[in-house]
Amino acid sequence: MTRTAVQARPLLIAVGLAAGPAVALGLARFAYALVLPAMRADLSLSFATAGALNTANAAGYLLGALVAAPLATRLGLRTAYLGGLVVTAAAVLASAGTGSVPLLAALRLLSGATGAVVLVLGGGLAARAGRDAGAQQATRLLAVYFCGGGAGILLSGLAVPPVLAAAGWRGAWVALGVLAFAALAAAVPAARAVPADDAPASDRRAGRLPLRPLAPLLVCYGMFGAGYIAYMTFIVAYLRSEGAGAGTVTAFWALLGAAATVAGFLWAPLLAQLRAGRGIALILGVLVLGAALPLLPGGLPVAMLSAVPFGGAFLTVVAAVTAAARQYLQPRHWTAAIAALTTAFAAGQCIGPVLSGTLSDGPGGVRAGLGLGAALLAVAIGVALLVRDRRAGAPAAEQAPAQARPPAQSE
Repeated sequence: MTRTAVQARPLLIAVGLAAGPAVALGLARFAYALVLPAMRADLSLSFATAGALNTANAAGYLLGALVAAPLATRLGLRTAYLGGLVVTAAAVLASAGTGSVPLLAALRLLSGATGAVVLVLGGGLAARAGRDAGAQQATRLLAVYFCGGGAGILLSGLAVPPVLAAAGWRGAWVALGVLAFAALAAAVPAARAVPADDAPASDRRAGRLPLRPLAPLLVCYGMFGAGYIAYMTFIVAYLRSEGAGAGTVTAFWALLGAAATVAGFLWAPLLAQLRAGRGIALILGVLVLGAALPLLPGGLPVAMLSAVPFGGAFLTVVAAVTAAARQYLQPRHWTAAIAALTTAFAAGQCIGPVLSGTLSDGPGGVRAGLGLGAALLAVAIGVALLVRDRRAGAPAAEQAPAQARPPAQSE
């Protein structure tokens, strides 16, 4: 097999695994914002109830992040990833079948929990696919994987509005569920193609996750979770307040998803050349720009423009933080590290909407909530700069250049 083919195989695996974030984030989580207006009108939901349904999803996400690593140890990385993907798709599809708020909340909780399992364990598989790669290739694989979330946002933005018009909110959930199950066609072969972990089971379970070197990353990631979710929660409401119609909101959503989809490919070469903390800080800086644009004069056109920098950065932060954790730790700790980081991120996501929502109900309106999100992201930049560029405990193979990969990678 040629060297080009050897390099292409992990990239194709990452593309297939990206079906996980596409379902877990794009279809099961963020598409709710597109379906919600029709659900509110048909089911007479208050804003508080609508918000509670999304809080249930965030709480499930936190739960899933906590159980992902133990579940992978018990069932295996591939089995738990694919099983979580199936359950997430089923929960999305089942949302079409009930108008009961408690049942909808339970389904949102379930899809959040299994979606987090998918996101964490798929990240572990993507890291394993590039375990013998150089820094640039490994970063590219993680960026491609997490950009699947952007593809899901783009897909939902294109698919949901026409279905809503023709078949209502129930039809929209059916369409999202069908798309989620269709994603298995890419995820299953990709998960099976990931190289097996040839370390003995006792070695994989040995030792606790060293949290001390991850402390700045954990704090930074939690702040990021609290800050970005304010924008994702309230930007549509802000666009509506500025006079945006359904078509404008759809265009905004599609632009956000498109920017997130291509961002990983553009960022990866630069991130591989920068120190871990500086790379994360740079991406967060672009994210702050996107979060702050709606606060500037210019009204709707400027707010629409914010989709490009925000979409082009928010999923890349996830990839950059994961790549930094990969540098610090041995392969047996990668999945547990991604789970710990996702837990911090999920906790921030639970706190962020409460803080920004409280401000949005005050005299400053939605702009105040958006401003808090931008401020939290700015604080995260300072924390990111505390992340030192070192690879404590990293195996020699991880630090070796691409040409020094062991022959096993050339299967």
